[in-house]
Amino acid sequence: MLTPNNSWYWQFDTKRNTLMLELGNELLFCVSIPIKQLTVEARSISNQIFTVADVAAYQTFKEGMVNLPLSEARKSELALNAVAAYRFQKPLMLRSWFFVPQAGIDPDWGEVVILKTADDYARFIIIETDGNSSLCMLADVAPIKLDHNKELNFSDTIRVMNNRISPHSGTLPMGFALVG
Repeated sequence: MLTPNNSWYWQFDTKRNTLMLELGNELLFCVSIPIKQLTVEARSISNQIFTVADVAAYQTFKEGMVNLPLSEARKSELALNAVAAYRFQKPLMLRSWFFVPQAGIDPDWGEVVILKTADDYARFIIIETDGNSSLCMLADVAPIKLDHNKELNFSDTIRVMNNRISPHSGTLPMGFALVG
């Protein structure tokens, strides 16, 4: 299991144009957030320590994904990307129209929820919420098609109204077809 410690540092790699997290022992984690979605602060980071607040966020995200059917390595990857999005991602515009309205909930950050398109369901982890909308990160390894041209991949983020979110009970909802 990956355990945060005081040797972890954020840095921006100008050669790769990406935010990195140095994990010590010459290990680097490449954050999945595209450069155009990073704040100006993130693009100028040089050896900024992984703070106590970062550790707390990492633990919150990890605790929220306990029941996800992911390996420990994938859970750590998702949690690190979630911390990076929480700290360094620019605000995103709402993209609720890709998802079907549901009963809606008032989610907590770190909570795993379900979003449903016209054809599919997927699990997402809540990165932040403002009461009306939430920043969600795809927590499924398989991509989810939003429409004919767009899809989200593992660790991609999207902001939606909370009326598009339903609680996650540990399994994905099943669709049934009547046959006969």
